[in-house]
Amino acid sequence: MKPIPLGILGSGKGSNCRAILESIRSGSLMAEVRIVISDVFDAPILDIAREFSAPNAYLPPGRFHTRLEPQAEAELVRMLREAGVELVVLAGFMRVLKSLMLEAFPRRIVNIHPSLLPKFPGLEAWKQALAAREEVTGCTVHYLDEQIDHGEIIAQREVPILPNDTPETLHARIQIAEHELYPAVIAEFARKYQES
Repeated sequence: MKPIPLGILGSGKGSNCRAILESIRSGSLMAEVRIVISDVFDAPILDIAREFSAPNAYLPPGRFHTRLEPQAEAELVRMLREAGVELVVLAGFMRVLKSLMLEAFPRRIVNIHPSLLPKFPGLEAWKQALAAREEVTGCTVHYLDEQIDHGEIIAQREVPILPNDTPETLHARIQIAEHELYPAVIAEFARKYQES
């Protein structure tokens, strides 16, 4: 059984990265993290990678705030290809990826978002759901495309909004759902990869 080679990109705490690495360690996910890359030098996600002895790297993003400079994105493609990555997994990566990455990994870049897309794209989706007085929200795994939180939906998990929810309690429950859904979706990719 050949494990699917993953590259994980993240900018922050890395809780989804940890959930994926724990699923691999437990044997429930037939995957191998070839590299974890962050655009933030001291991001906790890099500490998590080190804790699991996963190769990791900092990618200087350049001068833009919401996307990578073209040469940084070209370097990202090079790093992922050099690591032999088959599936690129975004785990809290806060920059929009452009055509360089999308063309290098067609339908092989996935993202997780804390709402039931197409509702509430963008930042702090759980706060948007609360403000809209929704009864249910959740999380979505989708393919990446040129637009933010927009690509074809792969899977969703619902999370009820409770009457006494705060942004913090709701976000915490959405994250629990994310940590179950993301490894399960990647396991489907792994199954197809093993059949190929």
